[in-house]
Amino acid sequence: MKFKILMPCYNDWSSVLRLLDNINKEVLSIKAEFSVIIVNDGSNEKIPKVNKYYKSLKSVKVLNIKKNQGHTRSNATGIKYLSKKKDFDYLILMDGDGEDRPEEIKLLVEKVKNQKNVSVVARRVKRSEGFIFTTFYNLHKLITLIFTGRNMNFGHYSCITKKDLIQISTKKSLWGCYSATLKKFVNKLNNIPCIRGKRYVQPSKMSFLKLLIHAFSILAVFKYQVLLRSCIFLLILFLFVENPISLILVSIIISFTICVFIVSMRENSNELSNCEEKITNIENIHTKRL
Repeated sequence: MKFKILMPCYNDWSSVLRLLDNINKEVLSIKAEFSVIIVNDGSNEKIPKVNKYYKSLKSVKVLNIKKNQGHTRSNATGIKYLSKKKDFDYLILMDGDGEDRPEEIKLLVEKVKNQKNVSVVARRVKRSEGFIFTTFYNLHKLITLIFTGRNMNFGHYSCITKKDLIQISTKKSLWGCYSATLKKFVNKLNNIPCIRGKRYVQPSKMSFLKLLIHAFSILAVFKYQVLLRSCIFLLILFLFVENPISLILVSIIISFTICVFIVSMRENSNELSNCEEKITNIENIHTKRL
């Protein structure tokens, strides 16, 4: 089996290099081929020179993007780039800051080996953020379940088949949200339990506003389900609830649905189709010694 590991980076090379060290150690005992693709999302910091030899990694390449476009779109660019390559069987997608623990790569690989040709997601069973963030995150999951019928209990960390990668690489929603696109267009997904790790170096950049945009980006992928369920809730309120509170709820549901459709405009099929044009060059910063 051949695995590509894809991770984005924006001005956090110290974390990425530490992660590469840990990945190299964790996959040493796995009988498979591993290569790493780093999407350099328009970093201002110069890429450090790699002096280490990664025994377990066949290669480490950097896709340099012209300008910063964000975590999600960097992943989409990497997925689009890899959709045309034939030198791997599975893609492991993970953050480059340590929050996706390399210790769990073994679990992902074991799962796909036990049931080949089925993609696997890392289901969060424990998070490392504070109480307030975790509370709002759980609220977002509940709202998503109510309005879409989907339990979104995973993020980017996953191991997907080449077939599923090719399938989602053509969906415009990938430009807005990876996890929801995978959930919508891939019928069968296995999962493993995982723990959200702590960042190696930099503090979390996930503000409340970014969390809000992320939550609406997931909902936007299922916007027509959201619209349908919103209409059902509004009909129930009009028919069975006759008090001032119902007017407040009606206003909230209508505003909520409008916001979902506004955020859905972040999805862009043209941007996704042409995203590889933003790659300035590809650096090979490590090649396995023969």
